[in-house]
Amino acid sequence: MASPAVALSPLVFTNVEELQAHLGGIPLSRIRLFLKAAAATEKDLLDIDANEDRPCELIDGILVEKAMGSYESWLASVLIYFITAYLEDNDLGVVLGEAGFLRLFPGRVRAPDVSFISWKRMPRHEFPKAAIASLTPDLAVEILSEGNTEAEMEKKLKDYFRAGSKLVWYADPESRTVQVYTSLIKSTLLTEKDTLDGGKVLPGFTLPIKKWFARASRKPRR
Repeated sequence: MASPAVALSPLVFTNVEELQAHLGGIPLSRIRLFLKAAAATEKDLLDIDANEDRPCELIDGILVEKAMGSYESWLASVLIYFITAYLEDNDLGVVLGEAGFLRLFPGRVRAPDVSFISWKRMPRHEFPKAAIASLTPDLAVEILSEGNTEAEMEKKLKDYFRAGSKLVWYADPESRTVQVYTSLIKSTLLTEKDTLDGGKVLPGFTLPIKKWFARASRKPRR
């Protein structure tokens, strides 16, 4: 007599690492996937952001958790402070933080750690009230974290310039350097001896890199 079929409860994993551990830590190359297409939606992205406090980006139907620690977030906040002060005297647009979801093009929602978007990119010069704005940042800034890979950051760079960004800054807290990209193939590495320049995106904006990192590392005033 055949054994009765047993209904198995579906397994739920929040990331591939959990799946890998469930299978005994086997190489990822041995785990076969039978998905014809990735199925995550913008609604899924917003649900996770609201309920799990795990900021993600949406890449071709796949939710990818952002790799960002508390110090990187503080460093981004300090930069926002300096850009906001500049915008008080130069009303060119708005600056967003790491929760600023931007739909760069179909299938791609990014959330730069810092982004500046000029008024001219916005319909009627008004910032949209949608949870995910269909806007391209004139300036996109990423604060590198330990979990970021070189290939991941290269893909982000391609996305920003494909969408029409004019300037991208990759800040490395470990080396206290900033890689300034003006195109996919043109970049300059700046150190603490150098000064960031807003160029045509933020005309007249300058920020000594040493000042930026020093403010993010300062102790309480006595």
